[in-house]
Amino acid sequence: MHETEADVVVLGAGPAGEVAAGQIADGGLDVVLVEDRLVGGECSYWGCMPSKAMLRPVDLLAETARVPGVRELVHGDLDPQVVLDRRDEVIHDLDDASQLPWLEDRGIRLVRGRGRLVAERTVEVVLSGEDRPQERIVARRAVVVATGTRPAFPPVEGLEDACGWTNRESTTADEVPGSLIVIGGGPIGAEQALAWASLGSKVTLLEVAPQLLGKEEPFAGAEVADGLRAHGVDVRVGVDIVSATRETGDPDVAVSVTLAGGEAVGADELLVAAGRAPNTEDLGLDAVGVETDDRGNLPTDEHLLTGGTSWLYAVGDVNGRALLTHVGKRQSRIVAAHVLGDADAALASDELEGGSSPRVTFTEPQVAAVGLTLQAAKDAGIAAVAIDVPSDGNAGASFIGKGAGGTTRFVIDPDAGVLVGATFVGAGIAEQLHAATIAVAGRVPLEVLDRAVPAFPTRTETWLRLIEKRPR
Repeated sequence: MHETEADVVVLGAGPAGEVAAGQIADGGLDVVLVEDRLVGGECSYWGCMPSKAMLRPVDLLAETARVPGVRELVHGDLDPQVVLDRRDEVIHDLDDASQLPWLEDRGIRLVRGRGRLVAERTVEVVLSGEDRPQERIVARRAVVVATGTRPAFPPVEGLEDACGWTNRESTTADEVPGSLIVIGGGPIGAEQALAWASLGSKVTLLEVAPQLLGKEEPFAGAEVADGLRAHGVDVRVGVDIVSATRETGDPDVAVSVTLAGGEAVGADELLVAAGRAPNTEDLGLDAVGVETDDRGNLPTDEHLLTGGTSWLYAVGDVNGRALLTHVGKRQSRIVAAHVLGDADAALASDELEGGSSPRVTFTEPQVAAVGLTLQAAKDAGIAAVAIDVPSDGNAGASFIGKGAGGTTRFVIDPDAGVLVGATFVGAGIAEQLHAATIAVAGRVPLEVLDRAVPAFPTRTETWLRLIEKRPR
C-alpha cells in the first residue's frame, strides 16, 4: 500500500470540507482532501443550488403576475426543458472540473476515494473504482470529518423499495413526471413539491406532522401550505402513512402510498424527503475509540473536536448541530483557526445548539428565519413576547405587487431588551434576513435598533413596527 503524509487530512469535499481545506492550506499547511463523489458536495449538485435554479422561475412568474405593466407581457406556463437546462448549467452537468483549479491554486491534493480511519491520525483510502485500500495517509496534525448526510427513510413498510427519488434524483431528473408524491413537508419536500408542480406535475405532498416546516413558527408552515395549494399541490398534513408499493399492477399507477383508513394515493413517481442521516457508519471510528450519539452524529465540543481527542474534528451536517451549508462553513473557519494555532477559536454559546442559525425555505412565499421561535424561546425559560406584523404592510412592499401577503414575527426577550428570534414569510423575502441575523447573533439592544433607521420606501420598514410595538 502506498503511504504518504500530510499536515491535515479532510474527509469530504462538500462546502464545509472545502472551506476547512482551503483555510488550512492558506495558513501554510499541507492538506489532502478525500472525496468519493464530486468536489462541491450535496449542496452544489443535488441540494441548494439545483433546487434554487428550479424555483427562481416560479418566484419571478409569481411576481410578474402581481405587477401591472409587466403581467400583461408575460403569458403561458414555464417551459420545463428550458428550466431544467438552466438547472443543469448551474450544476455544471454534474461535472466538478471547474472546482479543481481552486484546490490546485492552494496546493491541496485531491484524492478520489473513500476515506476510513484505521489508527490515530491515520486514514486509509479506497480509491474510486477499487475494492481495497490503495493509500494510507498519516496526518501530522489533524483529521477533519466533513462527510455530510444522506437521505433517511421513516419506518414505513415498503418505502425504500417503492422510493424512486430522493433529493438526488429530484434535483437532477430530466423529465417531468405526470404525477408525483412527496413524503416530507420540510424545506426539501416543500421546495421540490413547488418546483415540480410549476413544471406541470400533479403533486401530492404528505406530511405526518400537523404542519409543514415543523421547526418554524406555525404560521409559516400554514402560509407555505396555502402557497403550495395555490400552485396546485395537494397538501395533506397530519397523515398516517402505512405502506408504499411500486408497480402495483395498475398500468396507470406506478407508485402507491397507503394511508391509515385504507386510502391509496397513486402517482408516477415517489420522492422521499423525510429527513437526513449522518454519513458516519463506515468511517472506522471504532479504530480510534470514537462513538457517535444515538442519531449517528459525531458530538463535538466548542472547538469542533470530537471523541475527546485533540486531533479529530467534525464539521457540517455530520455533527448534527445545524444542517445548513452556511453553518458548516462557519464551523470550518473555526476549525481552521484552531488547527493553525488559535487556541481560542470556538463556537459562541448560542452556536453550540444552532440557536443563531439563519435559514431560508425558497417556496412561494419564502420563509426566512433566525434564532428562536416564540415557543422555543419560552421553552428556554425566556419570558418572550412576539410582535406580529404583515410582511407587506409597508410602502416598499407595494412595489412587489398587491396581494403578496405574508407575516413577520419578531420574538423579544423583554428582560434583556434584545431580539432572540425573527421569522419573515412573504414573496422574495429571503434577502430581509441578514439584518435580523446580526441583531440576534450580536444581541443588539432594541434602543440601538431604534437608531438604525430603515430607508423609505423599502420593505425594511417592517423594522419600524418592531420599534413601535416593543415592550416599554
